Amino acid sequence: MRLSRLTIYPVKSVHGNDLAASKTDRFGLESDRRWAVVYPSGRVATRRELPRLALLSAVPTQDGISLSYEGTRIEVPFPTGAQGSVKIFNWTVEGVEDAGNYASHFLSSALEVGTRLVYFPETGVNEVDPTFAPKGHLTSFSDGFPILLITKPSIDELSAEVGEKVDMRRFRSNIVVDGDFEPWAEDTWRVIRIGSTVLRVVKSCERCVVTTQDPMTGEIENPREPLASLGRVHRAFNGKIIFGQNLIVEEEGNMVLGDEVEVLETGPSNLLDPKR
Repeated sequence: MRLSRLTIYPVKSVHGNDLAASKTDRFGLESDRRWAVVYPSGRVATRRELPRLALLSAVPTQDGISLSYEGTRIEVPFPTGAQGSVKIFNWTVEGVEDAGNYASHFLSSALEVGTRLVYFPETGVNEVDPTFAPKGHLTSFSDGFPILLITKPSIDELSAEVGEKVDMRRFRSNIVVDGDFEPWAEDTWRVIRIGSTVLRVVKSCERCVVTTQDPMTGEIENPREPLASLGRVHRAFNGKIIFGQNLIVEEEGNMVLGDEVEVLETGPSNLLDPKR
């Protein structure tokens, strides 16, 4: 098994950047989801309710981040102001920093709604749910866990069910693993090593309407697919539609495309009822 794709999302819900290599740190892949777009209320925006986020691109820079929209680009430096908090769904992320009015005006114009840009610094706090991971593990502006993994055999199985090729970018993973193994094998993985990084699988990933959006435009051509087909072939015991596995970093290191993916520990499928 090999690492076949490595992707970061510098700004939450904005386009991903494919990489040849990446370091891992306590927040996941370096520079992944360290920025987010927020509404004036302090709630973090996502493509679930704001699909125009798909029209933005972002690239981390030495001094901050570069944002692009329809050929216009701005450079946003790391903030230096007071720290505050924002909300992702029903939990609070502490210690974030506002990127200022320049970035806010750019985003509000591009997204056609009042928004601001915030940064998650090294001192930020967004603890992973201790129900699934040891206490003290952190993430940045992800939906709950630092790294998302999917596999090529599972994408191929889903594509066969849909009847056409499914673009893996719809699932916004950080890591894609390819090789000669069965679809959904990742449901049984518990600990894996990629390069010098050791990762623990802590929770399967429930899927939502974002998978029905075109990953480049945010438009929905078919509001049912691939979610309907996925619901037929890969549900958890509680009825949740699942694709991919959420990971935490156990040993920080480096990953390079083509690295061997070694499964160090396995267990029963985590789609099964743990009480059975």
